[in-house]
Amino acid sequence: MATDIGRKAVASKPLSRLGYREYCSLPADGLRHEIIDGSHFMTPAPSTRHQTVSKRLQYPIYTQVELAGLGVVLSAPVAVQLSEHDIVQPDLVVVLAEHSERITPTKLNGPPDLIVEILSPSTASTDLTLKKQLYERAGVPEYWIADPDTKRIDQYLLQGDRYNLAPATDPITTLANQLTIHHADIWWGT
Repeated sequence: MATDIGRKAVASKPLSRLGYREYCSLPADGLRHEIIDGSHFMTPAPSTRHQTVSKRLQYPIYTQVELAGLGVVLSAPVAVQLSEHDIVQPDLVVVLAEHSERITPTKLNGPPDLIVEILSPSTASTDLTLKKQLYERAGVPEYWIADPDTKRIDQYLLQGDRYNLAPATDPITTLANQLTIHHADIWWGT
């Protein structure tokens, strides 16, 4: 059984900072390749538990956002270029209709309105530190960290140039009260 337990993200320090051109030349090998601050990060394919949580988050977001005509929901693997040297593949992204020009045929060019990362042993450290700092710096208005171990979702809201952790609520409501996620719909059986 393939699992990412005990496996960690591997970063390689290049001689020069990598960009989108180098990102496009990375192998299509089933691993997740990202470039953060010009350095290459590689993680194993996600576990089935991770993918279950992703699906359970994507469905209500898709039905309440995309089917309602408010925007587009994209899931990994999708390239999100936040700067010349920052190309990531978040688990889920939401791009509201007013920012639809950021979606190109090959990538999302600029910050989405919401990014969701689901923690796994191989990505937790990067998601909680490097990516959180990157998303904050890039001006992503909202960042969710879903933790299958604790069965919670931390909702970070950009206020000024800093993320603030929103009070924990059930349900989580966001995007001008047009998106509501109930914890029981995400965590049952995980």
